Amino acid sequence: MNPRSISRQLTPTRRGFLSGSAAAVASGFCGALFEQKAAAAQPELPNVLGPRAGFTPQIGSFVSMLTWMREQNGVLSATKGLTQADLDALFDANANTIGALMLHLAATETYYQLHTFEGMKWNSWGEDIKKKWDAAMDLGDAGRKEIKGHDREYYVGILHEVREKTLAEFRKRDDAWLLAVDKTFPWGPTNNLCKWFHVCEHEAHHTGQIALLRKRLPGAKPSEG
Repeated sequence: MNPRSISRQLTPTRRGFLSGSAAAVASGFCGALFEQKAAAAQPELPNVLGPRAGFTPQIGSFVSMLTWMREQNGVLSATKGLTQADLDALFDANANTIGALMLHLAATETYYQLHTFEGMKWNSWGEDIKKKWDAAMDLGDAGRKEIKGHDREYYVGILHEVREKTLAEFRKRDDAWLLAVDKTFPWGPTNNLCKWFHVCEHEAHHTGQIALLRKRLPGAKPSEG
C-alpha cells in the first residue's frame, strides 16, 4: 500500500477531530447529568445530608442541612409538649419567652427572604412588614409585651409557613445565585450561602437558649431539654 494512503488513513481530518471532540463533550455532559440524576434518585434519608430533588446540587445540599436543623435537632424537638403557660414564662426583666424566641426565628427568616429573594436592602421594607415582625425580630421590651397568649401550634404554624416560602424560592434559583458575592452587605463581602447559613446556625443558637429556659420551667425534669 502507498505510504501516503496509509498516512491519510492514520491522520485524523479536521472534521473527524471536531466530530470526535463533540462526541466526547456530549458523552461527558450526559455522564454528568446521569450522575446528578442518580444522586437525586438516592433515598433522601433525614440524617444523610446532600443534594435534594427539585433543587440544584449545592442549594439542595444546603436545604438538607436547613431541614435537618429544624426537624432533627432544632426548635420543633426543643419545644415538643410545651403548654401555652410554658411558652409565656418570663424568668426576669431581661429574659425572652420561649414563644418569643420561636417567633424570632420566623422573623429572621422572613427578613432574609426579603433581602435575598426580593433584593431589598436590609431594613428597607415597608412599615406594614416592620409592624408585623419587628417586635419578634428585635425582642426586648416590645417582644416581652406583645408576644404571648399563643399555644405551640400557633408558632409552629408560622415557622412552617415561612419555611415553605423559603423552599419554594430556593427551587427557582441555582448554585451561581447561591455563591454570588455581595460586596455591599454590612458584614463585608459575603454570599447568599453565608447569609442563609446564618439563618441555619441562628436556629441552633436560639434552640440552645430554649433548652436552657425549658430546664427552668416549673415542674421541669432534670433530663428535659
